[in-house]
Amino acid sequence: MELKWLLCVTLLLALGILAVQAHDMDEDNDADDVVDIEDDLDDGIEEVEESKSETSSPPPAPKVTYRPPVPTGEVYFAESFDKGTLDGWILSRAKKDDTDDEIAKYDGKWEVQDMKETKLPGDKGLVMVTRAKHHAIASKLSKPFVFDTKPLIIQYEVNFQNGIECGGAYVKLLSKTPELNLDQFHDKTPYTIMFGPDKCGEDYKLHFIFRHKNPKTGKYEEKHAKRPDADLKTYFTDKKTHLYTLVLNPDNSFEILVDQTVVNSGNLLNDMSPPVNPPREIEDPNDQKPEDWDERPKIPDPDAVKPDDWDEDAPAKIADENAVKPEGWLDDEPEYVADPDAEKPEDWDEDMDGEWEAPQIANPKCETAPGCGTWQRPMIDNPNYKGKWKPPMIDNVNYQGIWKPRKIPNPDFFEDLEPFKMTPFSAVGLELWSMTSDIFFDNFIICTERAVADDWASDGWGLKKAADGAAEPGVVGQMMAAAEERPWLWVVYILTVALPVFLVVLFCCSGKKQPSAAEYKKTDAPQPDVVDDEKEEEKDKGEKEEEEEEEDPNEEKLGSDADLGSASQEEEEEEEEEDRKPASEEEETVNRSPRNRKPRKD
Repeated sequence: MELKWLLCVTLLLALGILAVQAHDMDEDNDADDVVDIEDDLDDGIEEVEESKSETSSPPPAPKVTYRPPVPTGEVYFAESFDKGTLDGWILSRAKKDDTDDEIAKYDGKWEVQDMKETKLPGDKGLVMVTRAKHHAIASKLSKPFVFDTKPLIIQYEVNFQNGIECGGAYVKLLSKTPELNLDQFHDKTPYTIMFGPDKCGEDYKLHFIFRHKNPKTGKYEEKHAKRPDADLKTYFTDKKTHLYTLVLNPDNSFEILVDQTVVNSGNLLNDMSPPVNPPREIEDPNDQKPEDWDERPKIPDPDAVKPDDWDEDAPAKIADENAVKPEGWLDDEPEYVADPDAEKPEDWDEDMDGEWEAPQIANPKCETAPGCGTWQRPMIDNPNYKGKWKPPMIDNVNYQGIWKPRKIPNPDFFEDLEPFKMTPFSAVGLELWSMTSDIFFDNFIICTERAVADDWASDGWGLKKAADGAAEPGVVGQMMAAAEERPWLWVVYILTVALPVFLVVLFCCSGKKQPSAAEYKKTDAPQPDVVDDEKEEEKDKGEKEEEEEEEDPNEEKLGSDADLGSASQEEEEEEEEEDRKPASEEEETVNRSPRNRKPRKD
């Protein structure tokens, strides 16, 4: 029993130590994971020594120091807004066509600011400050981007600081044209690619649209990428900074990434709507279906005849002739009666409102009766009902199938196997309408090398993620915060911890104590019977001894004599010991008696 108690206590102590270690490791791992997310962040991250706090507040989180990102290769455009100004950006002064003058102006306000709840002091971005207004701002590239043999990578960050009701945060890559004037940038300004998040209602989108030029007509048509399978809602609602990346490759493949994770991918030839290339054949618009064309796969059997016993006039329901009126039915009592407690309102005007009548209530007498009023037999299905007769349907021997117009060569057909070679663009712009203010944009980059974009992301978005992660509490802290918002979680936590502990204690410490043989000798309590297993073992042992006796009787006899001798010797020793015990006990009792004590000398 002492061993069980020892094991129980040891197990409880081990669980406590593991829980404390898990909590400490969780906090350490959280800090390590968010601070050391990439090797490239080592120069920009400094850990602050944790000081012991006299209060119950947690130790301060590691501090992440911001350093403006610097491109590590050739770029066509890079903007981090860390200078704190809009240098290089041009605000539009245009007006939207076909819109009321009051809202036609692009008078939405843009500013360079820190994020509202930034964990990275010094990191600034472009903020769309106002709501319910048209906003347009653009900036020139260092040189026009020409689609040739290198990929196109566009990447930037968005933070919906106030969430988003209805509006977008997409960018437009403005086509290189002689008419391009950023001062008059508006919704009709030609663009090559539109990319980024957009939301209205419960429709969450991540646009990738490019304008394709028809080589035969010279007209441009928008091609939309298929909708991603990923759930995009979190990116619009969590109020965190997210990184949006579009990668276009010369082999016409594309990838769309959010936070460096692919959420959509495909090919410009196969995964755009409408398709880049029209079909080779189209339906002849002048073809017409012949008048005798039969599209009916089934027709009524012309040889079928209605049976003579078919009664079309038989009702679907009939009264149940076997029904019997229940006993106690009150035929003379109405189901509803006037409320005897109702009184005519004092302002009731019979000339205007008519004669006043008390409202109807359920007849109290009908509550204890099976029913009131005139009793009627219940209706049941008519077994003779067949309904309107119709001839059965049979296969149409003249069936010709569903008619379709014939195919003819498409006069507008063309085949563009290199849709990647789009119209060159020379500027990047934001032309937006939103019902939510304070949308934060940061760290735009346009380049051709994936490594350059990744380095830029690590130095910008990666630091934001590290700073946000360093400021977030560990698992235990998150549980405590959740319990403060929802107090009922305390019950879940207590049960989750207390139940295993209770089961462990119950398992370890609830064993019934069995008295030892020594305790039985000290008392006159009867000893329990020998368990069945011991009996079986003795039986097996006896059988084995009998077999040995049969094999070697002489040896058995010698052994038996020796055993008997030793047994008798042990019995004699025990008898002598028992004889001595009472005598010694009596002597001790006599010696302790007051009459036998020696007189005290004064």
